[in-house]
Amino acid sequence: MGHHGWGGRPPASDAEARQRIIDATARCIDRHGVTKTTLSDVAGELGVTRQTVYRHFRRISDIVGAVAAQGSESFVDLMIAHLQGITDPAEAVVEGMVFCVRTIPTEPRLSLLLQLGDTSAFGRGATTSDTIAYGAKMLQRFPVDWSAAGIGEDDLNGLAEIIMRLLTSLLQHPGEPPQDVTQLRTFLSRWLAPALSRTSASAPPRS
Repeated sequence: MGHHGWGGRPPASDAEARQRIIDATARCIDRHGVTKTTLSDVAGELGVTRQTVYRHFRRISDIVGAVAAQGSESFVDLMIAHLQGITDPAEAVVEGMVFCVRTIPTEPRLSLLLQLGDTSAFGRGATTSDTIAYGAKMLQRFPVDWSAAGIGEDDLNGLAEIIMRLLTSLLQHPGEPPQDVTQLRTFLSRWLAPALSRTSASAPPRS
């Protein structure tokens, strides 16, 4: 790990180096905007070479993705609060997706990858194993009894993956003209909800 620069305080570990790169990128984005932030800007902010940054992140979009991910906690709290009282699995997933499609573009950190102009960046970030695992943990916070619906803990990873893939498409390609909230809810209720409803209907009764 490169120790030159770093404002005279070299990181003690790769994890610390990555976090400092993420923090520096966030500062650069706040000053210049995401589309004008480059690896050179981030390296200059840290007082290191581009090669040092490159050892930890292959693309600027990968760092932007990490910045966006670290801004997701408050967003998830808002979504869970929005879903309170919705205990039906299909309804909760549909409403959660509608909330994401409506809200993510307006969230300063979460919308960064959409602003970046790298059409594959959002998809790469949304379908990594870490993101899917995070999505499964998010689903566990839904006000839903997943086991009663016939969806076990292992199944939540699969559900999180299909949700992330659908969200990626809906956010990157909203359609022309874009669907309004009512149209989107109707669309998801027609084509996504039945899969979860069938799972719930086929679940064995709990003893």
